Amino acid sequence: MTRPEIQIMAPPVPVSTAESLRHALARLGVSADVHAGFGLALVSVWVGLVVWCDGERYWWRTGWDTGRKRPVYAWHPAQDTARAAHRVAMRCADLRENHPLSYLVNDLTSAAQGQHDATG
Repeated sequence: MTRPEIQIMAPPVPVSTAESLRHALARLGVSADVHAGFGLALVSVWVGLVVWCDGERYWWRTGWDTGRKRPVYAWHPAQDTARAAHRVAMRCADLRENHPLSYLVNDLTSAAQGQHDATG
């Protein structure tokens, strides 16, 4: 008699899950970077917008609760990366509108883009 084969699912890897989010954001026109370590991955999207990923869910800061004096976070399951990317992109658009880059960063970004265009 043979024993049935048992499938063991490997736990999701935070880096690959974060990379999936980065690619989904890129399809929406939002660039981001992925950084990993200590069992988590971070997707850096904009000033004040970092998405944490543990492989099972994404979460990011959405504001500040003045009454409780603590940050407010949103989260989304990692199985639905496209919807999470849409929510993060909406948050990014809000931050870009209400918190634009400083003059110094804007000048550096423009200068770097000009160099890329000249060599590109």
